[in-house]
Amino acid sequence: MAISAKDVAALRKQTGAGMMDCKKALLESDGDMQKANEWLQKKSLAAVGKRAGKVAAEGAVGSYIHGGRIGVLVELNSETDFVARNEDFQALLKDVCMHVAATNPQFVSDVEIPAEQIEKNREIFLDQMKDQGKPANILERIVDGKIAKWKKEICLLDQPFVKDTDVTVGQHVQNVAARIKEKITVRRFVRFELGDGIERETSDFAAEVAAAAQV
Repeated sequence: MAISAKDVAALRKQTGAGMMDCKKALLESDGDMQKANEWLQKKSLAAVGKRAGKVAAEGAVGSYIHGGRIGVLVELNSETDFVARNEDFQALLKDVCMHVAATNPQFVSDVEIPAEQIEKNREIFLDQMKDQGKPANILERIVDGKIAKWKKEICLLDQPFVKDTDVTVGQHVQNVAARIKEKITVRRFVRFELGDGIERETSDFAAEVAAAAQV
């Protein structure tokens, strides 16, 4: 079928992909704009997957301060310093900083969780479930599920992204990497909250930041 230059330009505006890629996507999708968009996304994600072995040692450190009460630093890595100056990369860095401020994760991913902390939580969950009289094999599966849920709650990349809870932070990072066509990784972060560790009334700072992040 014939693909108009107008459709190619419209798809390019939506996705940022090259003209030839947009034309091919429309041809592969019989002119359906939505399917063509999905085709380009899959192609980009596949390209990012091929770059998994690349070293991402460049990037930038971003910061976010909320009301002088919560402060965050995040190191976001890319393969090149050129990409680190890209608008999409900088927007992603800001988003991750705001997300950390809002949700207070403990680790970047579950591989960072100490084994003793996992075992301690497993014992706590087992003690909580013992009074329910369930068979041992069922009990273990339930505890495994609770451990998996707990890991997702405390690990940055597994948390629902505050600006779009339909995707995780990790998926959001990969979606941006797909657009940029370069490997992007969150290496580390640190979060400070005013008065943290000092006994005082419960604060609503995190709720305030979560609301601000969605604006």
